Amino acid sequence: MPAMPAWLDRLPLGLLILIALTLGLAPFVPEPHVWEKLKMLAAGALVRPIDIFDLLLHGAPWLLLLAKLVRLVLLRLSPAP
Repeated sequence: MPAMPAWLDRLPLGLLILIALTLGLAPFVPEPHVWEKLKMLAAGALVRPIDIFDLLLHGAPWLLLLAKLVRLVLLRLSPAP
């Protein structure tokens, strides 16, 4: 198996959910930061380096969670050796 799924398998799902809900959404008021940056991206206003870094920082937990969930589904669908 490739190296990435090996370390991804060792990450607890609960921890990834917690990180996505805290770092991925913080600050919560007036709207989640990642949502604000995604709206900026869609509007073409995401041009400053700090905004791009912010999107990466707040989006990374969601991408890790998505990768973990996809990995879990693929493992369940694959036949046992």
